[in-house]
Amino acid sequence: QVSPGLRTPRLPVWLCSVSGRHGVLFGTDSRLLSDWKCERIFHLYFYSGQQEQTQTAHLTIDTHSHHWEEAQSEDPCRPGRRCSALEMAIRTKWAGATVNWNGTVPFF
Repeated sequence: QVSPGLRTPRLPVWLCSVSGRHGVLFGTDSRLLSDWKCERIFHLYFYSGQQEQTQTAHLTIDTHSHHWEEAQSEDPCRPGRRCSALEMAIRTKWAGATVNWNGTVPFF
């Protein structure tokens, strides 16, 4: 019998297979599961267990851009620049989201 905690997680958790490698993307705010208003700016963490990852990556996700911010910010996936496969996977759930790696060099 499956535990109710596995059927209905208390925290958002996604198992990812990106570019043939596996990892866990998770959040520590349970409101992400039930309150769409919490999806404005929120934090996710990613851990893959790969050698190049020495600690869990802390990502800040911003799902709403404003026209005055677009001119100042630089598109991380503009032509000529490679976009992280993990960022592209995150954008399958939150289209157009900005992913900030908070000082960590994107490794996945």
